[in-house]
Amino acid sequence: MLPVMLNMTHHFPGYNFVVAGAPSKTEAFYKDMIGNKPVELRMNQTYKILEEADYALVTSGTATLETALHGVPQVVCYKGSFISYQIGKRLVQVKFIALVNLILDRLAVKELIQNEFNVANLKAELERLMDDSHRSRILKDYDDLREKLGNEGASERCAKSLLGYLGDAVVQS
Repeated sequence: MLPVMLNMTHHFPGYNFVVAGAPSKTEAFYKDMIGNKPVELRMNQTYKILEEADYALVTSGTATLETALHGVPQVVCYKGSFISYQIGKRLVQVKFIALVNLILDRLAVKELIQNEFNVANLKAELERLMDDSHRSRILKDYDDLREKLGNEGASERCAKSLLGYLGDAVVQS
């Protein structure tokens, strides 16, 4: 997925791109993919990066919720192997994959999944994020997300909500 994301440097030359290196990967892993592209790699600094970011291209997972709670408009990206995706799609039937969208039960942030995750679509969605009215709508959705999660005990409530939602999806299958 990172190679597709790295292509955005060609389309947005006036922007600074930063890769938030995950602790499960080595610097060498990222540096091999980044090559000579104008991208900064920062290991284990996700929250600091989010505090500085204007926009984010995020791989699906808990990072989508963290990005939303930091108030950063995002495009959610996911591409797995064809067979894994097909199996997963049949075992767990959900409308969305991003935690933000699952919690709100609506499309708050764009999800580019499987074949939709390509350079052309990612470029178009990143351009949409830069539109003030689109950005404002996402930030309003993030306010709704915070309200739904509440403050104290939000993590526990979120986990219970997701487990209930996923349990319902499995029972219906």
